[in-house]
Amino acid sequence: MSSESSVALRDLTFCYENAPEPLISDLSVHFPPGFTGVIGANGAGKTTLLQLVTGALMPVAGTIHGAENTIYCEQRTDVPPVGFADMLEDWGSEAFELRGRLGIEFEYLERWHTLSHGERKRAQIAHALWCKPAILAIDEPTNHIDSHARELLVANLKRFQGVGLIVSHDRDLLDELCVQCLWLEPPNGYVYPGGFTHALEQKELGRDSAIRERRKAVNEYKRLKRETVRRSDKAARADSDRSKRGLSSRDSDARDKINLARVSGKDGQAGRLLRQLDGRVGQAGNRVQAAQVTKQHETGIWLPGSRSRRDMLFELKAGKIPLGAGRVLRFPQLSMKPEDQVAITGLNGLGKSTLIRFILTRVNVPLEKIIEMPQEVSAVTAQNILDQARTLPNEQLGQVMNVVSRLGSRPQRLLESKQPSPGEVRKLLLALGMARSPHFIVMDEPTNHLDLPSIEALEKVLADCPCGLLLVSHDQRFLARVADTSWHIKGDEQRNSVVIV
Repeated sequence: MSSESSVALRDLTFCYENAPEPLISDLSVHFPPGFTGVIGANGAGKTTLLQLVTGALMPVAGTIHGAENTIYCEQRTDVPPVGFADMLEDWGSEAFELRGRLGIEFEYLERWHTLSHGERKRAQIAHALWCKPAILAIDEPTNHIDSHARELLVANLKRFQGVGLIVSHDRDLLDELCVQCLWLEPPNGYVYPGGFTHALEQKELGRDSAIRERRKAVNEYKRLKRETVRRSDKAARADSDRSKRGLSSRDSDARDKINLARVSGKDGQAGRLLRQLDGRVGQAGNRVQAAQVTKQHETGIWLPGSRSRRDMLFELKAGKIPLGAGRVLRFPQLSMKPEDQVAITGLNGLGKSTLIRFILTRVNVPLEKIIEMPQEVSAVTAQNILDQARTLPNEQLGQVMNVVSRLGSRPQRLLESKQPSPGEVRKLLLALGMARSPHFIVMDEPTNHLDLPSIEALEKVLADCPCGLLLVSHDQRFLARVADTSWHIKGDEQRNSVVIV
């Protein structure tokens, strides 16, 4: 692997089958050594771009130079990476040190399906780094991982010396790692230097400048149009001064020539000035067309939830839940009132998702009044959810797609997609649930896979949510805005268990 490697895209175009227009069009961009953050709304083509660079997809036009020896770490962690066993069995000093730095245990492969998603994500990235690729593309590396694991991950990614592309909703991660950011706004992309914060500042400055330029161009076009009207009137008056007096009423040819001159202004100074102005008006119109500003779609939703009339959403007596490998989750008496908003916190692998599944089997709420958002949605389930939405009556589909739009995704692009992105599926799940005026919302890592505007919109709607809310998240900024109670899970090594405090 050479630290001098780079990747260049030239006039890259990609369009999914049956899509009405390209997702990426004539994109030219250079990726130098170091990490480039790939930013954009859900469905904007971030994952698609990573797959193009690493060869999982082929462009319909354009070229990709320098993309050799690539590794793509996808968002999903359903199965272990190909060759993961080889990394576990490599007892060379580098592999041994890498496993230690990222906390990868030898039995991870045999108990993959019992690992937390955070543990799987660390293992996935550890394997990618062990492969020593020249090009490393990572899709949402901090999904599911706790603060300690995140520190380990960032420290190891900083050691990578090749070309990195990283898609993430983690603003701090993008600031820490990235030398530049590529902002995708289909079908175009714009490169800004630095991490997310600096890129956002530059993007907003550029947008403000574009708005000023367009306003200036529009005002100039309107001024010239007004001047055109004024000069047309002046030319007409000048023609009128060319009197028809002295002409015989029978001399129709002479009168017709004068009438034509009045209309065209071709016979005087006013007419010549008018013709010159016509050219300037055309040029001003072209400048207006060129000074386009990317449309910003309105975000933010209102959740039509309702409060359950029951005294409690659920009540659990103190007990324990098996976690596997002889461990148990011990919990005290737990309950939630209809208006409670509770956050479940703790390190990866301590049973937060297990607790949620346990609670969901014991709630006093009708199934249709519950919105459940799991940590991950399989590709098959995601496709089924999209197919379900497509079969809705037009009015109901319109309401659902309005919520999707207000969460920052383009409904038409989603409905026409072959496979929705993980972020789009989460928005669709929320939109379908909202149509039922829920009493209880349960979300396991709700900010995973969502783009940044969507996270902000979700924060706002959940903060004002009238119904019960139960959340698992490592995003402390998010939890501080939406939860009023915390159940924290911590380990108890002496009893080979974890407990809620």
